[in-house]
Amino acid sequence: MIKLIVGTKGTGKTKKMIEMINSVTKTTSGNVVVVEKSMQLTYDIDHAARLVDLEEYDVAGYDMLYGFVAGMLAGNYDITEMFVDGILKTCDHDLSGLGVFLDKVSKLAKNVNVTVTISADEAVLPEDVKKYL
Repeated sequence: MIKLIVGTKGTGKTKKMIEMINSVTKTTSGNVVVVEKSMQLTYDIDHAARLVDLEEYDVAGYDMLYGFVAGMLAGNYDITEMFVDGILKTCDHDLSGLGVFLDKVSKLAKNVNVTVTISADEAVLPEDVKKYL
């Protein structure tokens, strides 16, 4: 299942995601993975969540991000929650490829809740992205 947290810069997306991460680490029986393009959340999220820095692995663009997510899910069947913070930073602010990426992840992550923050106004999102709102 894919869930989106959408809003322009400064609207509290990351704060909402941090609250979700800290809440789910207390209730899930599986693993929680947080993927972001820096280590900004290091001191904000519960230590039970695995924080992964995309810059450390030189991930850029939707194809590389998809491969990275697929590899993580293939290597760890215990992941029940995955959070991707600031996807547009990693994917060069390209809204046109976002829908295809979300569709592919949705097919791949059947038993994983995937939450993605998107720093954009909801009105500018393509139709293939809006179906995940």
